[in-house]
Amino acid sequence: MSLVDRHVGFVHALREAGLPVSLAEGLDAARALRVIDLTERESLRAAYAATLVKKPAYRPGFDMLFDLWFPSSTTGLYSRPDDDAPLPDLREHLARLLTGSTDPQMRQFARAMVERFGRQPAAEGRQNWFSYSVMRALSPETLMARILQGVPRGGLEEKTTRQRVNANIKRFEEAVATDVRRRIAEDSGIERIARSAVRPPLDQLDFLRITRADLARLRREVHPLARRLAARLAIRQRHGRRGRLDFRRTVRASLSTGGVPMDPRFRPPRPHKPELVILCDTSDSVSSFAHFTLLLTYALREQFTKVRAFGFVDTVDEITRFFTPGGDVSEALAKLATEANMSRFGRTNYGRAFEEFAEKDVIGPKTSLLILGDARSNYQPPALDTLKRLVKDARHAYWLNPEPRQQWDSGDSLATSYGSIVPMRECRNIAQLAEFIERLA
Repeated sequence: MSLVDRHVGFVHALREAGLPVSLAEGLDAARALRVIDLTERESLRAAYAATLVKKPAYRPGFDMLFDLWFPSSTTGLYSRPDDDAPLPDLREHLARLLTGSTDPQMRQFARAMVERFGRQPAAEGRQNWFSYSVMRALSPETLMARILQGVPRGGLEEKTTRQRVNANIKRFEEAVATDVRRRIAEDSGIERIARSAVRPPLDQLDFLRITRADLARLRREVHPLARRLAARLAIRQRHGRRGRLDFRRTVRASLSTGGVPMDPRFRPPRPHKPELVILCDTSDSVSSFAHFTLLLTYALREQFTKVRAFGFVDTVDEITRFFTPGGDVSEALAKLATEANMSRFGRTNYGRAFEEFAEKDVIGPKTSLLILGDARSNYQPPALDTLKRLVKDARHAYWLNPEPRQQWDSGDSLATSYGSIVPMRECRNIAQLAEFIERLA
């Protein structure tokens, strides 16, 4: 593959993985290649990273794709034991590497160990490659006791050594995984392994596909967005930075200018944080999105004077009581699943939910209503008139839909019908949530 083909394929793979790379940035990267030594792989990596990576969160996916499209040389870099050496000798050599080694040395040893232990036969003469078989054979985590022999126990030296060895074990695991991906790419094609190996960046991660492991990272992203959302809604509540016109004071001041109001006077603006009511679909079809909704609600409670949250499947229950700021989201989800009264029949019914929600009389002239759900109502009556009354009573109303826009109105979706009453926006990830918040201004 020529360098041009690799460049084009690499940039395309970055876009496929969710990294925002424009045409101009791709051209900038190509120009950067003209001023570096292309035989220096890390210089090549740095040139691409400087021109294409916008956020630190994008770097892991970038590095993984770079290693696939620009694999390192397989030539020997240092004196190492024979690949056919007994396993104890290989573990002894790994122990020395974990104590201190360069990245090239670690990568070269990882390549040899993948060749030795990572190959598994498959059908039709093919072969599969696995990281776990390498790690199981060498068990680097069991080498800690051997490495610590002779190190004074309980002191700073032991703590430092443990930290260094654990960091090097992680480096070795990453080197093994990188070489396994390289070998699979050689057998199956770079594009195929790139699509399956690289997860989207956090701000591009689909809410409908988030895992429990993603929740902690999402929580750190949601809190600043909640502050911005509160600020945007507060701006829309205010009549102006200076408050309303004070007619009497303006007329009194105009007497000195012959009755011409040259210096209008304003009343001091009243500090006010708007109230927020969240109504969210918590059915199984959007369960992952409901997890995100909990995170958002936790964060918003710190920004608004009053936040009330309601969940529904076919019946509505107020779920604010499950939200303790700073609490554990997983525990809240568990309590919500067992204690909340939201699933009388177990099938989503937006129409019934809107009617029960309206009976609770929680919407007022200071309220911002935020609806979160996919607008799929299992072909039940939509209760459009009820939703119109709710929107009319609220100061503002918004609807965030986690489904791709091209799926709206398919099957039992009522997205267009509901969207004609409440402004509905696609909100599948953090990036789209941030865009929605910015547009509120």
